[in-house]
Amino acid sequence: MVGGGWQERGPSYCPSVIFVLLPSLALATICQHKVQEEFHHMAHRKPRMIGMNHVAIEVGDIDEALAFYGRIFEFTLRGKGKTNAFIDMGDQFINLTQVAADHRDSPRHFGLVVDDRSAVRELVKEAGGELLDGPFLDFLDPWGNRVEVVQYSDIQFTKAPHVLRGMGLSLDKTDKARRELEQKGMAPEPA
Repeated sequence: MVGGGWQERGPSYCPSVIFVLLPSLALATICQHKVQEEFHHMAHRKPRMIGMNHVAIEVGDIDEALAFYGRIFEFTLRGKGKTNAFIDMGDQFINLTQVAADHRDSPRHFGLVVDDRSAVRELVKEAGGELLDGPFLDFLDPWGNRVEVVQYSDIQFTKAPHVLRGMGLSLDKTDKARRELEQKGMAPEPA
C-alpha cells in the first residue's frame, strides 16, 4: 500500500526459467494467460481524479444562505429549488442543500477561489460570519460550514482560458504559483 490508500500494481510475469525447467504447453498457456490478465488490468486502471465538479454544503435556509453569501461574494445563480440552490463558478458550482440538522465543521472545510480576497474579512464580519484564527482566511457561515478563501493568482488551481473568458475574467498567476506549476510541467500559457 502506498500513499493515501492507493496501490501501485504492475504486471507479474512468469520467469523464463519455468519454461526451461518445465517445458509444458499447459504451463506456458497458464503463464501467458496470467500476463494477459495483468495487461488487461493495466489497460482498465482506476480513473484518475482530475478536478472538482461541485461541492455540496448544508444550510438551514436556502434564501438566507443566498443572502449571506451574496453579502460577501459576487456570483450568478445557476438554479434554485425549494431545498437546493446552485451557485455558478464557470465550469464548477456550489450546491446549497437545505437540512434541518445543525452541524459545525472543525478541520473539515472547502477552499473557495476568488479573484480578489482583499475585502473578504470585512465582508464576512458585516454579513455575520465568524472569522477563524489561523494562518489562512477561514470563516464559518451561520450553518457551521467552514470556508477557506484563497486568491486565484496565488495558487496552482487554474481555470482554462475559455472558461475565464466566459466568466468575463482576465486573471494571472504570481511568480510563485507559476513556478509551482512549472515544476509539475503545468505552466500556463503567457497572458
